[in-house]
Amino acid sequence: MQYIEEDLPKHDVKSTMRSLGIEGSDHPPRILLLYGSLRERSFSRLLVEEAQRVLEAFGAETRVFRPHDLPLFDRASFDHPEVVKLRSLSVWSEGHVWVTPEQHGSMTAVFKNQIDWIPLSDGAVRPSQGRTLAVMEVSGGSQSFNAVNQLRILGRWMRMFTIPNQSSVAKAWQEFDDDGRMKPSSFRDRVVDVMEELFRMTILMRDRSDFLTTRYSEQKQLAQQGALKKGLGV
Repeated sequence: MQYIEEDLPKHDVKSTMRSLGIEGSDHPPRILLLYGSLRERSFSRLLVEEAQRVLEAFGAETRVFRPHDLPLFDRASFDHPEVVKLRSLSVWSEGHVWVTPEQHGSMTAVFKNQIDWIPLSDGAVRPSQGRTLAVMEVSGGSQSFNAVNQLRILGRWMRMFTIPNQSSVAKAWQEFDDDGRMKPSSFRDRVVDVMEELFRMTILMRDRSDFLTTRYSEQKQLAQQGALKKGLGV
């Protein structure tokens, strides 16, 4: 089988920026990929790995977080090594890819647990705010969009910029070969479309995310804190 990355156009970051008519950072987009199953043959993991290959073929720098040793939220402290690793990867990232199986019409607990460990803010650091986000799901049966719709709500709550395109892979057990590679299909083409859009949107947004996520209420709160410290002589 001819693998998909062999067919992909190469995206040079600088040429992409010229095409978008923007200036700014020209390093490879930094993308964190999360999946939501602990099974040995996890189709959400296989889809994440396929998406990772596509992104790297485009020129992105990627990291995949493995959730197998991540403790349940509230059952460990924030200094647990896997929690620290997940949060540091989110801070490192400029964009995310979220892939979950659909379980009983929703995202899995394994996936949600990862997001629960990522705070909206940690002092002056925002581990998720302003990042771009692509959402995808795998289903064991017919095509569904329940899980990706939930992921969009979650992405909005985490104050991320979720791209318009998305992917839902039906009967996922039919879509991967014995080596774990995605077979040629319209589903695979859609994955490429989603990753290409995420790649471009991340380049477009990353130098502007601070401006777009600076809010009146936060500036007011910071001003009040500054006035309080001044009054206390701190």
